[in-house]
Amino acid sequence: MTMRRHPWLFRLSLLSSLLALVVVVLGAYVRLSHAGLGCPDWPGCYGHIDVPQTDDEVQRANTAYPERPLETAKAWKEMTHRYFAATLGLLILTIAVIAWIRRSRGAAAGLPTVLLVLVIFQAALGMWTVTLLLKPLVVTAHLLGGMATLALLWWLMLCYSNWQPPPLGIAEALPGLRRLALLCLAALAVQIALGGWTSTNYAALACYGFPQCNQQWWPSMDFSEAFVLWRGLGIDYEGGVLDHPARVAIHMTHRIGALLVLALLTMLVIRLWRQAAAPVFKGLSLLLSLVLLVQIGLGVANVTKGLPLPIATAHNAGAAILLLTLLSVIYTLKVNRDYHVLPK
Repeated sequence: MTMRRHPWLFRLSLLSSLLALVVVVLGAYVRLSHAGLGCPDWPGCYGHIDVPQTDDEVQRANTAYPERPLETAKAWKEMTHRYFAATLGLLILTIAVIAWIRRSRGAAAGLPTVLLVLVIFQAALGMWTVTLLLKPLVVTAHLLGGMATLALLWWLMLCYSNWQPPPLGIAEALPGLRRLALLCLAALAVQIALGGWTSTNYAALACYGFPQCNQQWWPSMDFSEAFVLWRGLGIDYEGGVLDHPARVAIHMTHRIGALLVLALLTMLVIRLWRQAAAPVFKGLSLLLSLVLLVQIGLGVANVTKGLPLPIATAHNAGAAILLLTLLSVIYTLKVNRDYHVLPK
């Protein structure tokens, strides 16, 4: 898969990656502005392909869903997210079709096919998010699916880019760096899941103050209720259903996860910076440290400032950008392993 042989696949994967980032951020904005049920049906909105606008349409919508009267602003937020997500799905379908057509000319079709299956499953999760009334397990899975789609598209774009850094004489250091980078990726994935669980259970404001939580280093917490994945059907989760100690347990777990990720990524940043023979790694080290510091700062600001919508949305965007930066590091390490590592 090279840019020279498949320029359209590179361009489409780059465009899809950027659009996937927009979709992830829009999804966070919709969730954080409590607009996840802005349209109580799926895929339309109160039976329309757009938001009901005339007085007659609004009256019929409210009659059809008396338990959830139309709130136009929230409905438009939800539908805008759906429009962008649908466009992304069409782009991924296009990539998969082109890859399958050109597979005889070296265009690998495996990853595009996986992406197509994933985006179809994402559509189902989007439907269940609405029909199951914001069930935390489903909403968190939808968030993780969006992040996975973004990550795979970014990896596909890197593969199609045909970018190869200059030869590096660091053969002994590369295996350890790769293992550490993959460990960081696993920890970051878990932390993103914890962030989604914190948000979908409305636990972001369970603690006030930093670094303490509610003026305590170890407040009262209920872990037995905090991570119950399934609580049955027919429960409206908008606003959350957990008691305060369970929300505190979720929040504190997310904080502890952030410390672990910070420690691991700091180790990776230092080890990348020490590769004096590889200027590309110094650049990636600086970029990774910058994104990490901004993300930690946004997390602290969410707590100290009471979860303002712009900062909370930016925190979700920061997690996505941190993920893409780490994937770029892993890709660079992989390329050097495959092509450029000098013999010992």
